[in-house]
Amino acid sequence: MTTLETSRPIRLTELTECGGCAAKLGADLLADALAGLGTQTLRAELIAGLDPPDDAAAYLVAPDLAVIGTLDFFPPIVDDPRTYGEIAAANALSDVFAMGGRVLFALSIAAFPEDFPSDAFAAVLDGASAKVREAGGVLAGGHTIRDAEPKYGLAVIGVAHPDRLLRKGGARPGDVLVLTKRLGTGLLVSGYRQGRTTAIDLEGAIDQMLKLNLAAAEVLVTNGVRAATDVTGFGLLGHGLEMARASSARLAFEAAALPALGGSLELAREGVETGGAAHNRRFVAEALEVAPDVEPAIVTLAHDPQTSGGLLAAVPAGQLADVEAGLLAAGVDHWRIGGVEAGQGIALR
Repeated sequence: MTTLETSRPIRLTELTECGGCAAKLGADLLADALAGLGTQTLRAELIAGLDPPDDAAAYLVAPDLAVIGTLDFFPPIVDDPRTYGEIAAANALSDVFAMGGRVLFALSIAAFPEDFPSDAFAAVLDGASAKVREAGGVLAGGHTIRDAEPKYGLAVIGVAHPDRLLRKGGARPGDVLVLTKRLGTGLLVSGYRQGRTTAIDLEGAIDQMLKLNLAAAEVLVTNGVRAATDVTGFGLLGHGLEMARASSARLAFEAAALPALGGSLELAREGVETGGAAHNRRFVAEALEVAPDVEPAIVTLAHDPQTSGGLLAAVPAGQLADVEAGLLAAGVDHWRIGGVEAGQGIALR
């Protein structure tokens, strides 16, 4: 990559059409593209991968050690370069935590215009590096290419004990669904691009996106929970459906219990919705049952693509008190938002 220019005022979101996890290809498109691919790569040592899909790949290297690998990158979701790097890193690191692992190191994935200010690029990297250190790892290198639209993220390597992995397929009827971050980041960022999100509400979304899922994952693993995923681009219902299918169970969400970021429901009531939400609606449509009295804005919130979202865990009822006490002690916000039932698909009641 050629030398980048030095500073000039820059607003990163003006360089993109959409940002964050709302820029992901829809789960409906991915499902068709990936169909059958997992069966082509079957190896006994690959204990998590594409068949069924999970949050990260996990490869067994010893009876008590699995290596976890994942990557994630996206266009800017905020204007400040350092904050962009921090959020992109927190989002990429989350998949290791969603598997119950600890972070070892990460590598940058960077695509930027040749005339992008060099100090802004350095700020992106500095923010990402600081977030990786906060996660207990180190930013060890990376790769850059030229691209008219900036994009940044990480490839992350972690480790976990194979018997303590958090998996999408571990939910069982009777489990309680617990969520560790509020919903609505996609709505708030989309509203910001339209000049409809207040500065206070946007700051609330940014503060949440900057929070790592490390502490929440440690509490879940310590208390023997085995079923979890992180809620990102496919929205609560999309990731819930992935858990339901992997677990051969039905996930039922309580509409009134879903926690929303300040201002997000108001935007949904005004008709704001991201392009990624349309993909999410198509992905879950045939498997989703919505009670007739559920407010349409709540349905929009449940489809909303999240960036650096929280963990969705299926907690056995007998472990719920200990898990909630652990989350409280760790300073992790959390909400009971439904339960796991016998059957198939997902419900919003």
